[in-house]
Amino acid sequence: MKISMSTIAFLSFILMLSIFVAKITNLIATDVESNVDTVKPKYYDIDDSPDHLMWFLQISDIHISIFKDYSRITEFKEFCDITVKTIKPVVVLASGDLTDAKTKDAMGSKQSLEEWQHYERVLKETAVTKKTTWLDTRGNHDNFNIISINSPENYYKNYSVQGKKHPRSYLHQISTSNEKFSFIAIDACLEPGPRRPFNFIGFLDHQEINNIKKLAQESRRLNSDYIIWFGHYPTSSILTNDTKSVRNIMGDYREGMVYLCGHYHTLGGTLPEMYTIQHAGFLELELGDWKDNRMYRVAAIDHGQFSFIDAKHGDWPVILITNPKHALYKMPTKENLDSIIKSTHIRVLAFSTAPIKTVKVKINNEAWIYCDHIKGPLYTAKWNATLYKNGLQVIHAQVVDEYGKEKEIMQPFALDKTRLSFKVLSRFILMSNATTVFEVSYIIMVLLNIIPLCVFRLCHKLCELKKIKRPRIRIKIIKWFVKKFWILSTVDRLFYPLIFYAVYLTVGPWAIGEIIDDQIGVVFAWGMFIKDSYLPGSFTYAYGFYQLLSFHMPLTFLLAYMIDRRFEEFEKTSRKSSNIFYIFCINLPFLLLIMMQTSMTYFFWLAYGTLATILCPLRTWSIILALVLWYQVYRLPNHCLRSATFAWSTSRESSVNKK
Repeated sequence: MKISMSTIAFLSFILMLSIFVAKITNLIATDVESNVDTVKPKYYDIDDSPDHLMWFLQISDIHISIFKDYSRITEFKEFCDITVKTIKPVVVLASGDLTDAKTKDAMGSKQSLEEWQHYERVLKETAVTKKTTWLDTRGNHDNFNIISINSPENYYKNYSVQGKKHPRSYLHQISTSNEKFSFIAIDACLEPGPRRPFNFIGFLDHQEINNIKKLAQESRRLNSDYIIWFGHYPTSSILTNDTKSVRNIMGDYREGMVYLCGHYHTLGGTLPEMYTIQHAGFLELELGDWKDNRMYRVAAIDHGQFSFIDAKHGDWPVILITNPKHALYKMPTKENLDSIIKSTHIRVLAFSTAPIKTVKVKINNEAWIYCDHIKGPLYTAKWNATLYKNGLQVIHAQVVDEYGKEKEIMQPFALDKTRLSFKVLSRFILMSNATTVFEVSYIIMVLLNIIPLCVFRLCHKLCELKKIKRPRIRIKIIKWFVKKFWILSTVDRLFYPLIFYAVYLTVGPWAIGEIIDDQIGVVFAWGMFIKDSYLPGSFTYAYGFYQLLSFHMPLTFLLAYMIDRRFEEFEKTSRKSSNIFYIFCINLPFLLLIMMQTSMTYFFWLAYGTLATILCPLRTWSIILALVLWYQVYRLPNHCLRSATFAWSTSRESSVNKK
């Protein structure tokens, strides 16, 4: 049986697509068992005892600003005063981006002493460090425009709580009467820290990786029962030059329950619940930002079970059901399900600014059961867990305080192996590697800008050598595209600059200038050189992808369209219009493209200054290239179009048809 080339190409595409889908499916699978060890998690008798219970808070992406939204500061003060006083956590985790560090126009970036003073003042005026243990760490905004950790502009060292003792990653252990809890902060900030936007992905070098390993080993030496990892960057946005990723390191410790982070701002509110369970068996939970959404997290470890609820500032009461725990967040390798199955009491933590009046629970559509107050925020009610051992169930909890504020929540639970699935987008964002995604996207975009033109040029050469026949395409829309790009590929004055620019962005410097104040740096797609340091490429790939997608590719399309018009005029199949309005309309898309690129160049100037804008092939020089190529289209000599007539001349096609 004869198989056509199109069939082979189609089958190859299906095979590649299947492999790609299989890899993505394996990447985001959440049912992978941890291979740390086979030791079964500790069993607890869960009753109405207040023992074996610890709860804490997390707040992230505060972005204290002296230019935008002063209520961030005033409401942050309320959080440190009222919320902390009400919930009484043993620890508060402030996971980065404590300050905004943007200029007034929001395009430039540098550390602001006044913002850090606001942060320090709020903590002192509320005396929050006397009410609880405040564990803060840096985010990328806290690291903008800082040449080194010992720089005078690194205000985190002097104005944060932990920076004075712990300039980077650190360990803090909390002991209760029954357990020991280690909180390990992971500081993945770049050193040196460039100005935005090239400061989005975190990086851990060998030294910091070894430091984190030592902290984890120290927690084990101190006989910690549980490790709570926290940091600003999600693991997907932490690049390492070590053989082990930060996820692998966390996965090596069975005590590690969860990694808490921020940074993604719930994708601008489109993904408010960005959670997953990593292959190593621990939860990774991104917290919505304080900046715009005023979110914070209440988390607890109750009899070996980790539970949490994300709450909005000022929304009281706050309810956290710790037993039975939410079915979505079960960690089979970290928690003993038998503890829940054999438990005798439902356990609820209830918080409000007014004394709690009633707490009641119900399962599925059964009657409400009033809970007994045990101690602090803990309320319990007896239950028979064996009645709910099969399938997915739903528990409701309702809290009313003495001011009449009422809140009701519900959550699913399962006492068998029934599992719920995290959102696919959440899993992909948190379980992938952002740098790899950016890099692959960039490479694909480069190839899309190079390969089609090269293929058309090769086909034209073969056509001239009579190795293949002239293109005869019956489908009009396909012929419309193919003809334009084919003709463009035959014009050396347009073809070579377009190909060279796409290749240049991959290998050559994009900009040379002050990436950090008073420090000349060189930016490439694959990394940055600042002073004596090299930072591997990460977000630069996303930046390059956007440049090719939003400018280079549209420019190629516009040039292909215009060169086809010139070819038709050359062939005298259409008359050149002298109508001014028509000429304006023809050139309008190009003018809009230049205006957009000019605005992007202006933003680049605001971010990195004059020198970096002048020595900037990525932005400034691309405008010059586009103008030169557009001029070439209009002033192109006729002899440059003769080669295209061999394949697309209508007169030649007519003579061939007559024969």
